Amino acid sequence: MASVAGSNLYCFEQADIRDRAALDRIFATHAPDAVMHLAAESHVDRSIDGPADFIDTNITGTFNLLESARAYWTRSGRPAAFRFHHISTDEVFGSLGPTGQFTEDTPYDPRSPYSASKAASDHLVRAWAETYGLPVVLTNCSNNYGPFHFPEKLIPVVILNALAGKPIPVYGAGTNIRDWLYVEDHADALLTVLTRGQIGRSYNIGGENEARNIDLVHKICALLDEMRPTATPHADLITFVTDRPGHDARYAIDPTRIRTELGWRPSVTLDQGLRKTVRWYLDNQAWWQPLQARHGVGQRLGVKT
Repeated sequence: MASVAGSNLYCFEQADIRDRAALDRIFATHAPDAVMHLAAESHVDRSIDGPADFIDTNITGTFNLLESARAYWTRSGRPAAFRFHHISTDEVFGSLGPTGQFTEDTPYDPRSPYSASKAASDHLVRAWAETYGLPVVLTNCSNNYGPFHFPEKLIPVVILNALAGKPIPVYGAGTNIRDWLYVEDHADALLTVLTRGQIGRSYNIGGENEARNIDLVHKICALLDEMRPTATPHADLITFVTDRPGHDARYAIDPTRIRTELGWRPSVTLDQGLRKTVRWYLDNQAWWQPLQARHGVGQRLGVKT
């Protein structure tokens, strides 16, 4: 992090993607060769309790960024090398049964305010490509995890609650299945698509690491028993709580396109990634502890209907 911030190739701008004037200024100042659009409201539970922020940021914000990018690209003579890379989620495809995987051609079927807002942003990006010729690529990824994961998400919640000796909440029976993608693998895939992906094409990025939530939680508890042992196993803290409304049963990515066209596949297994992640949280208390004071972090969200 420090090495990046100290580079003369790096410049930080703090701006809201809902602020069109700020976006226009940033484009004019820095003249980017590419845009990677990762800015989004992203926690499903928060979207259930307060959907307005998700509509405002994920839809209106994406519209503003597309319009700023289009205006800059047009003023610059529509350079063929310019790219607008929109980063999205596999949740736009809905919920799978016990078998099958999401492909790039799977029909959209979002089931939460979060996934619906991300689906809408995907459609906007495709429309700007078709209508205005903006050179875009899209990616839809599975669940990310790793260092710097915000403390309200599942894996950090398990680690931090276990360290504090607090109940570890597991929604429903813990049988919901997700495909887990280590964050550094995801970053590598994003750069691969940005630099080598076909214009107008979408690529599904998966970790090839499916696991039930309850099995994931037990893996983390076992790692903590090894790295930070206590008098009783950390798994004794597991507590089953009321399920999330409309909780999708299973996500799974078919990564055939990105593997065959671009030669990319994940390099980190779930067991390897979880070990790295647990170790990082144990070693970086100064990063995550202040974040726990933010509104809603550590509290049960997503129960309003």
